[in-house]
Parts: sequence; C-alpha cells; structure tokens
Amino acid sequence: MEIKELIKKYGTPYSLMLGIDLQSKDEAEIQKWFLASILYAKPIREESATATFKQFDKLHVTRADVILQTGWDGLVKILDAGGYTRYDFSTATKLLSVFGSLKKDYGSLTRLEELSENSKDLEMRIKGLGKGIGYVTISIFLRDMRLIWNKADPSPTPLVKIGMKALGIDDLSIFQESLERVQVETALSRIGMLIRRGKWKKE
Repeated sequence: MEIKELIKKYGTPYSLMLGIDLQSKDEAEIQKWFLASILYAKPIREESATATFKQFDKLHVTRADVILQTGWDGLVKILDAGGYTRYDFSTATKLLSVFGSLKKDYGSLTRLEELSENSKDLEMRIKGLGKGIGYVTISIFLRDMRLIWNKADPSPTPLVKIGMKALGIDDLSIFQESLERVQVETALSRIGMLIRRGKWKKE
C-alpha cells in the first residue's frame, strides 16, 4: 500500500477525528487532547476510549479546573458511561492527580511547553505531572502536538513500531512535513492495533 493510500484509509489524526482544533493553539483544545491521550494510552479498544472522551466533552469536563471540581465519584460515572469500566477507578485517580499537578505547577500545558528547553525536557515535564503518565501517553499526546509545538518530537509507540515492521518502514524522519508525519504515525498505530488483534491483511 502506498503512503498516500495508507494515510487516506488509516491516517486521520485522533485529535481531528474527535473534533479537537489544535491548530487554534487554544489551551482548552490542548487540554482536551491531553485528556484524550490519557484515555487512548490504556490497553483498551479505540472505540471505548473514543466514546469515553465524547462523554467528557459532552459534559464539558475537559479542563483541569472542571475535572478537579467534578471529583473522583463524578469522574468514575463519566468513565463508566463511556464504557471505560475496566480502568475507571485508577483513571479517575490519575486524572485528579495529573490535572491537579498541571494546575498547581504550570497553570497550563502551553506554559509547560514554553518552559521546556527541548523535546526531552518537554517529555520529562509531562511525565512529571503524575504517576501513570508513561511514554505511551506522552507519545500519543505529542504525536498530534507536532502540528503546533516545535519541541514535540516523541518516539513512536509500540503499536507504531509494529506497523512500521509490517510495512517495512525503518525511519519515520523521512516524513518531514509535520502533518504527513502525524498522519503516517497515526496510520501505523491503527495498523499495529489490527495486527495485535489478528485482523490485519497487508494490501
């Protein structure tokens, strides 16, 4: 499958699919994507993570201050309504911890990025927001943030690496244009998930 076909079929960025406007550089939109990235990072079906984010978005619980006001019980209810039941308790705890640290230490993700010296410092600052923020979450979040943050340069996730191996792609740096890079990595991630499920057939 050629790259253009790959992008067309599998490469719609998750943030765009969710209706999140990162190109606006608006902090509210960036926090929406950060929340979504945390949900997608768990080993859970993409459909469940998507449905759960939409529950948060529907109730306007997508910013640090509102997440904190909603509290643990309220977050669990939203997670359960979206089908995130397997990880509802731990994720509610994580969201309160991470967004609490964000509000206390930086005030915004935009400020966090501004204070970062380089891509590695940016990743470490995000990781430092709380227990449970690992490199999968960071990679998913920063993958789409390439569109607006010059310091966003994450390593590919395990799913992306699976997709790369299946399609014989050794180096992602050949995709220089930021949107194309995001689209290709997103496509490879989806292909990696299909391979894990035994549902991928190379075309």
